[in-house]
Amino acid sequence: MGNLLKVLTREIENYPHFFLDFENAQPTAGEREVWNQVNSVLQESESILGGLQSYKGAGQEIRDAIQNPSDHSLQEKAWNSVCPLVIKLKRFYSFSLKLEKALQSLLESLTCPPLTPTQHLEREQALAKQFAEILHFTLRFDELKMRNPAIQNDFSYYRRTISRNQINNMNLDIENEVNNEMANRMSLFYAEATPMLKTLSNATTSFVTENKTLPLENTTDCLSTMASVCKVMLETPEYSSRFSSEDTLLFCMRVMVGVIILYDHVHPNGAFNKSSKIDMKGCIKVLKDQPADNVEGLLNALKFTTKHLNDETTPKNIRTMLHHSLQVTEACRLCVHCKKKRSFT
Repeated sequence: MGNLLKVLTREIENYPHFFLDFENAQPTAGEREVWNQVNSVLQESESILGGLQSYKGAGQEIRDAIQNPSDHSLQEKAWNSVCPLVIKLKRFYSFSLKLEKALQSLLESLTCPPLTPTQHLEREQALAKQFAEILHFTLRFDELKMRNPAIQNDFSYYRRTISRNQINNMNLDIENEVNNEMANRMSLFYAEATPMLKTLSNATTSFVTENKTLPLENTTDCLSTMASVCKVMLETPEYSSRFSSEDTLLFCMRVMVGVIILYDHVHPNGAFNKSSKIDMKGCIKVLKDQPADNVEGLLNALKFTTKHLNDETTPKNIRTMLHHSLQVTEACRLCVHCKKKRSFT
């Protein structure tokens, strides 16, 4: 009986059950100062996503310039096409730095003693909602960026042109906006497959490193609790039926995947280890139960942007389950015989 109680206690501690109101949470007086700071950053997020979504690139102009190196008019046309795009890319990069600071402010609020992470998330739901909104934005940004090779092509052309002094008397004002130092930092950012997620992972790791008096568990428990709450809300009709919009389900899935990835980067043993406080098997199952088009990118994120998936300590059934999930989404997408949601076990 004693062992049973211990197991049940651990079960409750690791997988908390409460509803996190992602749709309607409003800041209390105690949350207001941090909420206002973070809100000023988040207000720009939709504009950033809109700018990325509409990003078309200067591929044709660049190709024409490269194929006709002695035609000055084509060089100028390519340069004038690339310059405003580089300014736009700088805006995206600068936003990542604002997001980094916002995330660290939220982590500081949601992990500080004497409250436990679960108590913080339950009592400070407006801050938890902002934390979730940052993760939701991050996965949306990175999904769009991965589908747009023009970003790196445009920026590579810009750097090559600057370094070879090929611009002659063309528009030099941009060098004041994006000088060599800034170009180097931006280049490292856009070289990442998932640059925003990398920024948040680094920000979380830095937060842990810089706050030496704060136990690591405060941060990892905050992340694992958020993952567990999202999983429970997704798999429990009593909770998921309280969402007024279907978009909130996808929001919840993105947040769950985002905190798993952060946990995997920050915790020494990662998210897939048997000692992990995240029920990875349950989280993957929740994703598998959703329409394939909604989760293919999220399953790929778990496979390609986590740090510990391929560790020897990762249970084989978790690895197999995740790889199988990716095959299932492809099979579901290609299936032309059945238009209904397919169930796989």
